[in-house]
Amino acid sequence: MGTFLFLLISVVLILVALSIFSNLAKKSREKAVNNSLRTQKNESGGTEFIRCPLCNTPLSKKENMHSKVFRPMNTPDQRMTVQGCPHCFPVPEIGVKRVCPVCGKNVPLDGELIARLFNRPDGKKHVMITGCTECYKK
Repeated sequence: MGTFLFLLISVVLILVALSIFSNLAKKSREKAVNNSLRTQKNESGGTEFIRCPLCNTPLSKKENMHSKVFRPMNTPDQRMTVQGCPHCFPVPEIGVKRVCPVCGKNVPLDGELIARLFNRPDGKKHVMITGCTECYKK
């Protein structure tokens, strides 16, 4: 009877230890993922993730958007197109949908977002999406 009780307590302790280590590993992975994502300050001063305007996927610090900026380069307001991020362009990942933030229609792979790029005097840039190739079809 004593060895059975000892065995039972040992199994319970091992399961508790595994659960604790599993939760610690999960928190460590989540922290590493959150530290590798791009963030920016929003209007209220809080921090938010930088997301692709087409598929709404958070971008990591190593991921860039595919876009084209049209000349002239020295003006404060330029025309720009956005093709997408590595998650949705050139081939979307499984389950990723390319949706226009203006009209809500699905944007095909050969489509793109149309935007204006504002070059501010302090060197910062601001992008305003005005629609997509589906919005402007007529």
